[in-house]
Amino acid sequence: MPPCFQFERECVQRGITRIAGVDEAGRGPLAGPVVAAAVVFPAEWISPGLPEALRGINDSKQLSAATREVLYAALMSRPEIAWGIARVDAPLIDQINILQATHRAMNLALAKLSPPPQHVLVDGLRVKALAFPQTPIVSGDALSFSIAAASILAKVTRDRLMVDFDREYPGYGFSAHKGYGTARHLAALKERGPCPIHRHSFAPLRPAFPNPSRR
Repeated sequence: MPPCFQFERECVQRGITRIAGVDEAGRGPLAGPVVAAAVVFPAEWISPGLPEALRGINDSKQLSAATREVLYAALMSRPEIAWGIARVDAPLIDQINILQATHRAMNLALAKLSPPPQHVLVDGLRVKALAFPQTPIVSGDALSFSIAAASILAKVTRDRLMVDFDREYPGYGFSAHKGYGTARHLAALKERGPCPIHRHSFAPLRPAFPNPSRR
């Protein structure tokens, strides 16, 4: 079953019209930033549904890379849609841990929305550090259009960053695996050691690979 505006509609019934969906990409990889995105659809879309060009919006994990790119462009081309995107890079992830980094990225993305949202739909569990009233929704990126749209913006943004990092740090295969712990990535780590975008606090690196700053 595709996402819908059920949760957004419940907010509108309570008089809340600026409803942001927020989601992240990149909690699990061994390298690169965690990226969060927030999306606010116009309140007048919530009752009739999304315009034709956006009706394919779904959890980014359920979409092909090509479809994500098409929907990313469609979302970005609509001036009626408010959005914010933010990232937290590997050194800060190592410093404060991935959960806190994810929550920080979410707050940074939400802070870019103007005017600010009245309520936030969050994918997953409640975020205690969130700066706005919230409704946590488990598997929200598959249930809420707003969260699903945010998941697309976050995923495409992060994937593009990893392609750029592949050019900056060749040999690790970042453009293919996007920093996840694939066999190819682990083999490259064993051969080359970590590069500046690796997360040294993550278990596969922490015990086995030296921090380059200590070399």
